Amino acid sequence: MSSSAAPGQTPDLPAVRESKQKDSTKISSQFEDNSGDLSSDDSVKDEGNQETTNSEESNTNEVETNTGDDSNSTEDTNSNESENSNSDSNESENSNSNSDSDQSENSNTDANESENSNSDANEVEKKEEKVEKDEVEESSNDNKTEDLSAATQSEILKETSAQNGAFSTQAAESASEKESQKPSISKDQGGYKWKTCNVTAGQDYIPCLDNLEAIRHLHGRSHYEHRERHCPTDPPTCLVPLPVDYKTPIKWPRSREQIWYSNVPHTKLAAVKGHQNWVKVTGEYLTFPGGGTQFKNGALHYIDFIQNSLPDIAWGKRTRVILDVGCGVASFGGYLFERDVVALSFAPKDEHEAQVQFALERGIPAISAVMGTQRLPFPSKIFDIVHCARCRVPWHIEGGKLLLELNRVLRPGGYFVWSATPVYQNKTEDVEIWEAMSKLTKAMCWELVVINNDKLNEVGAAIYRKPTSNECYENRQQNEPPLCDNKDDPDAVWNVQLEACMHKVPTDESVRGSKWPEMWPQRLESPPYWLKSSEVGVYGKPAPEDFTADYENWKRVVSKSYLNTLGIDWSSVRNVMDMRSIYGGFAAAMRDLKIWVMNVVPLDSPDTLPIIYERGLFGIYHNWCESFSTYPRTYDLLHADHLFSDVKKRCNIQSLMAEVDRILRPGGNLIVRDKIETIAEVENMAKSLNWNVRMTYNKDNEGMLCVEKTLWRPTEVEMLSYAIE
Repeated sequence: MSSSAAPGQTPDLPAVRESKQKDSTKISSQFEDNSGDLSSDDSVKDEGNQETTNSEESNTNEVETNTGDDSNSTEDTNSNESENSNSDSNESENSNSNSDSDQSENSNTDANESENSNSDANEVEKKEEKVEKDEVEESSNDNKTEDLSAATQSEILKETSAQNGAFSTQAAESASEKESQKPSISKDQGGYKWKTCNVTAGQDYIPCLDNLEAIRHLHGRSHYEHRERHCPTDPPTCLVPLPVDYKTPIKWPRSREQIWYSNVPHTKLAAVKGHQNWVKVTGEYLTFPGGGTQFKNGALHYIDFIQNSLPDIAWGKRTRVILDVGCGVASFGGYLFERDVVALSFAPKDEHEAQVQFALERGIPAISAVMGTQRLPFPSKIFDIVHCARCRVPWHIEGGKLLLELNRVLRPGGYFVWSATPVYQNKTEDVEIWEAMSKLTKAMCWELVVINNDKLNEVGAAIYRKPTSNECYENRQQNEPPLCDNKDDPDAVWNVQLEACMHKVPTDESVRGSKWPEMWPQRLESPPYWLKSSEVGVYGKPAPEDFTADYENWKRVVSKSYLNTLGIDWSSVRNVMDMRSIYGGFAAAMRDLKIWVMNVVPLDSPDTLPIIYERGLFGIYHNWCESFSTYPRTYDLLHADHLFSDVKKRCNIQSLMAEVDRILRPGGNLIVRDKIETIAEVENMAKSLNWNVRMTYNKDNEGMLCVEKTLWRPTEVEMLSYAIE
């Protein structure tokens, strides 16, 4: 197992804070002058000279870095690329019913169109120059667009210089655990020689979950140790193969009901659960009737049944973010979007083959995880509701250890919705479990608010409420389950062992968890009540001001740059990951799109994940020196803001790029914002992978890169012995 403290963490955190605060005034004073990307007339590098060839035949697609008038050609190119992206979108839809040979022809057509785009850019350069200058002049008057110059540098582009402010890091919070395994760094990365991974898991390889050698040496499996993360010491740099006949994924919302069988060619779950309305094989598709074992008449009926049972739940108002435990194919979470609710679903990579992979291919948030011996990778007191439909988790055993973990992540005043057979069936085993659960939940001071039966589906649900004060805890005759030691940090989670204890509820009104967040959607834009002006934020301003400035900045960047100038067909984007999120501003700025964003807070970054949840978004802690707990080809867009320069201080950056390739779908995009030398390094790796360079942009020491993954796979193979049965 990897350990709790991330490699390279700073042991003397207070000294680091003091040192960085000395520069905070200079940084924050520049924040207000920040504007959107790609509008400064001298900030764009020459794309007009870019030579594009078929990405599967060469490693070209070079981006020259000339200066002067060439800076104007990028917008011309991006404009034509944007038109091409609409054409690509139509071709993508056609490809849903065509063969792979059709896709190959489309790919060649796209390459020719890209060459035409580059030549057209030179012809219209002079016409666009005046337009560009007018736009820059207008935008500079009201500070609406982003300028990457040294004088007006965005603090968002300088996160590598940002301080922790009032926030500790997850690595520091979990530092009581043993030191993390440090992966070795390859000495020969200049050529970026890629190979295809030869592993038992094949096209579904998840390095930290398919480390078969580590699993073979486990002392036991009774607590699902074999389903937990066991990362290889050296992260792989090989590429995961593609399924045969892989197709461009079907777009949302159609994907909720139907996906390509060839993209997730697994039939076991359909064979076992098909009669229960989980998933069915229908010709070249896998179809999802929208039901499940617990909601045979559709997930929306079940969702309404829950709210009718307890109107205080108020989907999309009081309740915004929920955790769905043992999610199956996540139809529950998929239909909650219609109630303006986001559900983070999880299930183990186990004998229920590919259930999380099905969810992600459908466009529904999910991760591969298990409730075993360690805390879940979330802070405490963040989920409005925890839901478990027909899950067979043994909540009542070993002092209720697993249910107490749900208690840790549930907000005070939040609800646990349990719709399992012990609630509504009278079989001997069910009755015994119900009696044990009743005793445990009463001892935990959970109030059984309602039990209700759905006659149409012939199921029932019990809804419990977590207390908002410590009165019940103090009046218990027996201290079972016990209260946790005061020194136990409920927010320390990275490889921290589960304990059968409860943390007290915060009672100070200025402390997180003492009040319910504002109603949705007001909570998205409002700084949490517990962010104090006396505390310094990540970028040097008082924390509430820092929060607001971050949000305003990302709204400008997204609207002025990302949505209009990168040539991305946003109608084909559904699953998005912000690989180095701070306050969740990028995700918040994307709110009006039909997407969801996984906000990842790295272990060595300021621990701002509670803020992200407080504003009605969701995310997870992660160490990017290891693989992420998701299947290959599950994200349409990855956003990396100063992540690569941070990670390469500790890890092999080529392994990070291999991980990016693993989790990004072919046709998906990677946006990188970083130091110019790191941008160049990532661009070179992308070219060696035969990816398409959509745009590169830099000024002074900062830059941005947008690249698109292709279907290319290397012919040479690398066998990973630890992942072979």
